[in-house]
Amino acid sequence: MLHPVPRLKETPSQTAGPYVHIGMTPNFADIRGVYASDLGASMLTPDTAGERIMITGRVIDGAGVPVGDAVVELWQADSNGSYAAPMKPGSNVAPVFTGWGRQPTNADGVFSFETIKPGPVPGPDGRPMAPHVALWIVARGINIGLQTRLYFADEADANATDWVLGKIADPLRRATLIAHREDGAPPRYVLDIYLQGDRETVFFDV
Repeated sequence: MLHPVPRLKETPSQTAGPYVHIGMTPNFADIRGVYASDLGASMLTPDTAGERIMITGRVIDGAGVPVGDAVVELWQADSNGSYAAPMKPGSNVAPVFTGWGRQPTNADGVFSFETIKPGPVPGPDGRPMAPHVALWIVARGINIGLQTRLYFADEADANATDWVLGKIADPLRRATLIAHREDGAPPRYVLDIYLQGDRETVFFDV
């Protein structure tokens, strides 16, 4: 006779902080010797093709206060619209572009990535989506990492037909995902992420 299986209780949820920087970006937190450099600190190599850009912004809470203990991860395609696959079978060569980065916010809630402008990738309907990057945000008080996207204001025609943006009915809500361009060397694309409030960023269930 089989022994009865006890009913297990759900594990309580926990927030990601207050030690997000220590655990995920120890060098930034001035803890040396764990990694030579924090994982995801650099996405580029000298051989990376494409237009060099900066992606930057702030993480802001519902009270309008910058979140100084957040970590932001970025995932994107390369300039040809392909994702890096260094772990595919038979591969032992590091990609010239990782397509992934991780950056902490500073005391002013600011994060910055040195990367390249991504190319379009196919959407669920088979048509190209507008160039974009995926962002994942964790911080103290966030139980589950927040998923969102960043689109580029100078890709207006592509944005107008993007499969994901088209699912957001309110144009004011769509605007929370559009980064504006500031010219420079390299050019900067700026998008502030609002966790709550009237200007709350659109987040996705993934």
